[in-house]
Amino acid sequence: MPVGKFLLTTLVSFFCAIIFVFFFRKFSLSSKILNPKGTPLVGGVGIWLSFTATCLVAFFFYYGMLPQEVKGMIFASSAMLIFGLLDDCRELSIIAKFLVQIIATTVLVIFGIRTQIVYIGAPMNILITFIWVIGITNAFNHLDVMDAVAAATAMIVSLAFLVISILNNDLKTALFSLVLFGAVSGFMIFNFPPAKVYMGNSGSHFVGFVLAAMTLVISYAPMERKIALFSPLLILGLPIFDTLFVILMRISKRQLPFRKSADHLPLRFLALGYSKKQSLLFMCLLGVIFALFGIALSRVANLLGLIIIVAAFCLSTVITLRMSKVS
Repeated sequence: MPVGKFLLTTLVSFFCAIIFVFFFRKFSLSSKILNPKGTPLVGGVGIWLSFTATCLVAFFFYYGMLPQEVKGMIFASSAMLIFGLLDDCRELSIIAKFLVQIIATTVLVIFGIRTQIVYIGAPMNILITFIWVIGITNAFNHLDVMDAVAAATAMIVSLAFLVISILNNDLKTALFSLVLFGAVSGFMIFNFPPAKVYMGNSGSHFVGFVLAAMTLVISYAPMERKIALFSPLLILGLPIFDTLFVILMRISKRQLPFRKSADHLPLRFLALGYSKKQSLLFMCLLGVIFALFGIALSRVANLLGLIIIVAAFCLSTVITLRMSKVS
C-alpha cells in the first residue's frame, strides 16, 4: 500500500476543506446567503469542492486517468449537491426531492454503478440499486439533526470502507474513501459542538449519496460467503437504525412517518440530560460498533456472520426499547 501517497491525498483533501469552508462561511455571514438562522449552511459546498477537486487531481496524478465509477459518482453526487443547495434556499416538495434523487441514481446506473448480486438478473439489481441509494441518502440526511453527528458518522463509515478496500487490495476505492474522509474531517472542525457551520441539506444529501454509491463499487467477499452481502447494511447501520427507529416511534404515536419530530436518537440523548458533546460521543460509539460488525461480517464464514447479524439486531432492539421510553 502506498502509505505516503494516501496520507498526502488525505491531507490535501482535509486542508482544502478547511480553506473552502472558512471562506464560504465568511461569505455567508457577510452576504446573508444560506444563513437563515445565523449559522451558515455552507459546509456541504466546502466538502463537495474539496472532495471533487482532490479526486480529480489524485486519480489523474497517481493513475493517469479517472476511473469510470469515479466519474459517475462525481457527476451524480454533484447533482445531489446542487439539489441540496436549492432545498437549503427554498425547501422543495417531497416529489421534487425524490425526482432529483431518481435522476442522480440513474446517472450512477448509466456509469455502471449498481449492485452485482448474482442470479437475480440486471432489472432486479437496478431496482435494488435505486432503493438502496435513495434510502441511504435520505437516512443520512435525516441523521443530520445535531452538531457533528452526520459528519462523525461519515468519517467512521469512510474508514470502515477503507479497511475493507485495503483487505481486498482495492487501492482505488481505498483512495476514494480517504478523500471523502479528509474532506469531511476538515468540515468537522467547524461543525463540532457548538457548530459554527452546518452541512445543510446540500452536504447531508451529497455525503449520504457518495457513501451509498461507494458501497456498490466495493467487493466484500467471494461468492461462497454470501453473508458478506449484508456488510454494507451493518457499516451504515447507524443512519439506517436511526431512520427505522424514528419511523417506529412516529407510527407508535399515530403520526405520519415522514412528519418532522424530535424522535431521533441524538435528540433523545439530549432529552436524557446529556450535553451535545456527550450525545455525540454515544452516537460515535454506536457508529463504531456497527462499522466493526460490518467489517467482521465481510471476513468471516456464513455461520459466524449470521451470529454477528443476530448480535447487531439484539443491540438495536435493546437500544430501541430503552430509548423509546425517552420523551
